[in-house]
Amino acid sequence: MEIIHVSAECYPVAKAGGLGDVVGALPKYQNKAGHSAKVVMPMYRTKFLYNNDFIVDAKGSAYLGNRFFEYTIIKEATNKLGFDLYLVDINGLLDREKIYGYDDDSERFTAFQIAVVDWVNGWQHNPDVIHCHDHHTALIPFMMQSCLAYQTKLRSVPTILTIHNAQYQGWMGWDKANYIPTWDSWKRGQLDWENTINPLASGVKCAWKVTTVSNSYMSELRLNSNGLEKLFEYEKGKCYGILNGIDNEVWNPKTDTYIDNHFTFKSATKGKQKNKDLICERFGLDNKLPMFVFIGRLVGEKAADLLPAAIEAIMYSFYGKCSILILGSGDTTIEWQLASFNERYKGYYYADIGYNETLSHLMYAGADFLLMPSRVEPCGLNQMYSMRYGTVPMVRSTGGLQDTVKDMGETDGFGIRFNNASIGDIHYSVSRAITVFNDKTHFNWMRKFMMQIDHSWESTVAEYDKVYG
Repeated sequence: MEIIHVSAECYPVAKAGGLGDVVGALPKYQNKAGHSAKVVMPMYRTKFLYNNDFIVDAKGSAYLGNRFFEYTIIKEATNKLGFDLYLVDINGLLDREKIYGYDDDSERFTAFQIAVVDWVNGWQHNPDVIHCHDHHTALIPFMMQSCLAYQTKLRSVPTILTIHNAQYQGWMGWDKANYIPTWDSWKRGQLDWENTINPLASGVKCAWKVTTVSNSYMSELRLNSNGLEKLFEYEKGKCYGILNGIDNEVWNPKTDTYIDNHFTFKSATKGKQKNKDLICERFGLDNKLPMFVFIGRLVGEKAADLLPAAIEAIMYSFYGKCSILILGSGDTTIEWQLASFNERYKGYYYADIGYNETLSHLMYAGADFLLMPSRVEPCGLNQMYSMRYGTVPMVRSTGGLQDTVKDMGETDGFGIRFNNASIGDIHYSVSRAITVFNDKTHFNWMRKFMMQIDHSWESTVAEYDKVYG
């Protein structure tokens, strides 16, 4: 099949979270399975753009309401990512350094989607599937079916919408309805949700199939999806949960280019200790103590607002018995609170505020426990990365965390799960972790067992094949 993935993110071109990791890996493994998978995304001004060679593939023009714009589509010349990568450039809208966070994001991503549909409409053939990711691309199924300029050729092309996070829906007021190319006014209801244009809701209504990134998250959306609960209940017949995979070529402690001390499950104890020694030397921590790490965005969804108080509680109870390392950025208040502990708990704690891909790999390779107290975690990749590197995941039982981590109190359990995003549950989980860390036989068994669990993309590709079929 020829599969066109349309996304706002794709690692390593531009990434803000798990969406980028998925779109950077899934098409590569689909191609290995015999498909022809391609990725189309905006042409942000990133290092990847300037450090690689591109050729112009197409030029065109369209309207965003009354605003005429020209677009250029360039193609990465060497297929270095394992799939064809196309970037869409629109001067004044997509030529920015950041992916999100601009006042005109509605205009930016609507114009991007128009350019993609207009481009595909001009092809001599139709692709087999157009696979849209999250709300930034969720108007495409509607445009293909209901925009007068495109419906004749494209309404018969199957569309899939994958929801990576339903909390963000791309809401637009009806005053922006003219942004969408001339459409059949009888189809107003396919755009509307509670008197607002809701791109994510439109995608759920119009896409041929809808997937989410874990079975548990699919079930949770019918109970909690930021106002779309009734829609997910109504459309549940075409909705599927497919657990994300991880790219074992990138995330492999035996070959990881970001770390110097490589290891396998057989040499995990010594290999991880060498990486731990490097971390502890760098941040002034004790390499003999159990090390807890948090890697991710410092936002409410990740329950990062609980971290400052939880760290104080942990240090009050277990000072001198564990070390904590934080890597992340987000809410400035949380950033300040976490950074303020660096001197207070010196020798047992450090917060590195920012995004650092190299350090994150080293932390997975050297840490003993990874904390993920998330309030919302549709799939979660960090816990799968940590398992691959023998770092015990400590997770709240929600979404994909619930689907991938088995508590150590169960038969063949290898992780630590807790029910509530609360300081008390985090504190209790740390006490359980310290206890098992000191039981070296059990701890080493957990570490080796989890490293052999298969979370590769191959099985995920097979599940997508079924949906495409």
